[in-house]
Amino acid sequence: MYTVIVILILLVCIALALVVLVQNSKGGGLAANFSAPNQVLGVRKTTETIEKITWGLAIALVVLSLAATVAIPRHAMDSSLNTEVDASAAKSAVPVPAATAPMATDVATTPEAE
Repeated sequence: MYTVIVILILLVCIALALVVLVQNSKGGGLAANFSAPNQVLGVRKTTETIEKITWGLAIALVVLSLAATVAIPRHAMDSSLNTEVDASAAKSAVPVPAATAPMATDVATTPEAE
């Protein structure tokens, strides 16, 4: 199920990128090519349609992202997380060398202090 949702997310992302590239922020884009007066869809209708498709794909992307979060296989996530943590802990487990400096002695017990 998770794999299907991820594939759908990728398809929606590609479609959204293509639809956004068709648009032009200054009123041109695909709508500028359809300027014939005898058209069924006028310039304004084409722009509105592309905008509705963009909003629909954006909403679909958000919904699919939330669905993917819910559909993540928990057993796979937990085992991979534990494996990564164990591997990281094994790499960072460096033995600490013993202190080589001489131990400090009490000043009052040394013969020079008397």
